Amino acid sequence: MNNPENIKELKIHSNPLLRWILIISGVLLVGIGILGMFLPILPTTVFFLLAAWCFARSSEKFYKWLHENRLFGKYLSNYSRGNGMTLKSKAFSLSVLWLGIGYSSIFATSLLYVRILLLLIAVAVTWHILAIKTFRE
Repeated sequence: MNNPENIKELKIHSNPLLRWILIISGVLLVGIGILGMFLPILPTTVFFLLAAWCFARSSEKFYKWLHENRLFGKYLSNYSRGNGMTLKSKAFSLSVLWLGIGYSSIFATSLLYVRILLLLIAVAVTWHILAIKTFRE
Protein backbone atom coordinates (compact mmCIF):
# COMPACT_ATOMS: atom_id res chain seq x y z
CA MET A 1 0.00 0.00 0.00
CA ASN A 2 2.56 2.47 -1.18
CA ASN A 3 0.40 5.36 -2.27
CA PRO A 4 -1.12 7.67 0.35
CA GLU A 5 -4.27 8.39 -1.69
CA ASN A 6 -5.59 4.89 -0.93
CA ILE A 7 -4.99 5.35 2.79
CA LYS A 8 -7.26 8.44 2.79
CA GLU A 9 -10.08 6.23 1.51
CA LEU A 10 -10.00 4.06 4.66
CA LYS A 11 -12.79 4.91 7.12
CA ILE A 12 -13.17 1.84 9.32
CA HIS A 13 -16.51 1.68 11.16
CA SER A 14 -16.44 1.18 14.92
CA ASN A 15 -19.51 -1.11 14.98
CA PRO A 16 -18.19 -4.73 14.87
CA LEU A 17 -21.45 -6.14 13.42
CA LEU A 18 -21.42 -3.61 10.59
CA ARG A 19 -17.74 -4.37 9.93
CA TRP A 20 -18.50 -8.11 9.63
CA ILE A 21 -21.43 -7.44 7.29
CA LEU A 22 -19.17 -5.26 5.13
CA ILE A 23 -16.36 -7.87 5.14
CA ILE A 24 -18.75 -10.65 4.10
CA SER A 25 -20.27 -8.38 1.44
CA GLY A 26 -16.79 -7.49 0.18
CA VAL A 27 -15.77 -11.14 -0.07
CA LEU A 28 -18.97 -11.98 -1.98
CA LEU A 29 -18.41 -9.00 -4.31
CA VAL A 30 -14.84 -10.14 -5.00
CA GLY A 31 -16.21 -13.59 -5.84
CA ILE A 32 -18.74 -12.11 -8.25
CA GLY A 33 -16.00 -9.92 -9.74
CA ILE A 34 -13.84 -12.99 -10.34
CA LEU A 35 -16.79 -14.71 -12.02
CA GLY A 36 -17.14 -11.61 -14.17
CA MET A 37 -13.63 -12.19 -15.49
CA PHE A 38 -14.89 -15.36 -17.17
CA LEU A 39 -18.57 -14.63 -17.85
CA PRO A 40 -18.90 -12.05 -20.62
CA ILE A 41 -22.28 -10.66 -19.53
CA LEU A 42 -21.21 -10.08 -15.91
CA PRO A 43 -19.15 -6.93 -15.29
CA THR A 44 -15.95 -7.18 -13.27
CA THR A 45 -14.78 -3.70 -12.34
CA VAL A 46 -17.94 -2.54 -10.61
CA PHE A 47 -17.86 -5.52 -8.23
CA PHE A 48 -14.18 -4.95 -7.36
CA LEU A 49 -14.88 -1.25 -6.76
CA LEU A 50 -17.82 -2.11 -4.49
CA ALA A 51 -15.68 -4.67 -2.65
CA ALA A 52 -12.97 -2.02 -2.18
CA TRP A 53 -15.59 0.33 -0.75
CA CYS A 54 -16.78 -2.37 1.68
CA PHE A 55 -13.23 -3.20 2.76
CA ALA A 56 -12.31 0.49 3.12
CA ARG A 57 -15.03 0.71 5.77
CA SER A 58 -14.41 -2.62 7.48
CA SER A 59 -10.86 -3.95 7.24
CA GLU A 60 -7.55 -2.36 6.32
CA LYS A 61 -6.11 -5.88 5.92
CA PHE A 62 -8.69 -6.89 3.27
CA TYR A 63 -8.48 -3.49 1.61
CA LYS A 64 -4.71 -3.84 1.22
CA TRP A 65 -5.09 -7.44 0.02
CA LEU A 66 -7.54 -6.35 -2.68
CA HIS A 67 -5.36 -3.49 -3.94
CA GLU A 68 -2.13 -5.49 -3.76
CA ASN A 69 -3.50 -8.74 -5.21
CA ARG A 70 -1.29 -9.96 -8.05
CA LEU A 71 -4.22 -10.84 -10.33
CA PHE A 72 -6.37 -7.74 -10.13
CA GLY A 73 -4.80 -5.31 -7.63
CA LYS A 74 -2.93 -3.21 -10.16
CA TYR A 75 -5.97 -3.18 -12.46
CA LEU A 76 -8.24 -2.04 -9.62
CA SER A 77 -5.83 0.61 -8.36
CA ASN A 78 -5.27 2.05 -11.85
CA TYR A 79 -8.99 2.15 -12.55
CA SER A 80 -9.94 3.71 -9.20
CA ARG A 81 -7.23 6.38 -9.58
CA GLY A 82 -8.61 7.29 -13.00
CA ASN A 83 -5.59 5.96 -14.87
CA GLY A 84 -7.72 3.57 -16.93
CA MET A 85 -6.78 0.10 -18.16
CA THR A 86 -3.55 -1.15 -19.63
CA LEU A 87 -3.56 -2.25 -23.25
CA LYS A 88 -2.86 -5.80 -22.06
CA SER A 89 -5.93 -5.72 -19.75
CA LYS A 90 -8.10 -4.41 -22.55
CA ALA A 91 -6.86 -7.10 -24.96
CA PHE A 92 -7.42 -9.84 -22.37
CA SER A 93 -10.90 -8.55 -21.47
CA LEU A 94 -11.96 -8.28 -25.10
CA SER A 95 -10.56 -11.73 -25.92
CA VAL A 96 -12.43 -13.39 -23.05
CA LEU A 97 -15.57 -11.42 -23.90
CA TRP A 98 -15.64 -12.42 -27.57
CA LEU A 99 -14.60 -16.03 -26.89
CA GLY A 100 -17.37 -16.36 -24.30
CA ILE A 101 -20.00 -14.70 -26.47
CA GLY A 102 -18.88 -16.74 -29.50
CA TYR A 103 -19.03 -19.99 -27.56
CA SER A 104 -22.44 -19.11 -26.10
CA SER A 105 -23.82 -18.12 -29.49
CA ILE A 106 -22.61 -21.25 -31.24
CA PHE A 107 -23.02 -23.97 -28.61
CA ALA A 108 -25.36 -22.69 -25.88
CA THR A 109 -28.28 -21.41 -27.92
CA SER A 110 -29.90 -21.88 -31.27
CA LEU A 111 -32.40 -19.03 -30.81
CA LEU A 112 -31.71 -16.17 -33.21
CA TYR A 113 -32.97 -13.45 -30.85
CA VAL A 114 -30.66 -14.70 -28.06
CA ARG A 115 -27.71 -14.69 -30.46
CA ILE A 116 -28.57 -11.13 -31.53
CA LEU A 117 -28.87 -10.08 -27.88
CA LEU A 118 -25.47 -11.63 -27.08
CA LEU A 119 -23.93 -9.84 -30.05
CA LEU A 120 -25.41 -6.51 -28.94
CA ILE A 121 -24.08 -7.04 -25.41
CA ALA A 122 -20.62 -7.89 -26.78
CA VAL A 123 -20.61 -4.77 -28.96
CA ALA A 124 -21.72 -2.56 -26.04
CA VAL A 125 -19.12 -3.99 -23.65
CA THR A 126 -16.43 -3.70 -26.34
CA TRP A 127 -17.36 -0.06 -26.88
CA HIS A 128 -17.20 0.56 -23.11
CA ILE A 129 -13.77 -1.07 -22.76
CA LEU A 130 -12.37 0.81 -25.74
CA ALA A 131 -13.76 4.08 -24.33
CA ILE A 132 -11.81 3.64 -21.09
CA LYS A 133 -8.56 5.57 -21.05
CA THR A 134 -5.53 3.44 -21.93
CA PHE A 135 -2.93 3.48 -19.15
CA ARG A 136 0.68 3.33 -20.30
CA GLU A 137 3.09 2.12 -17.63
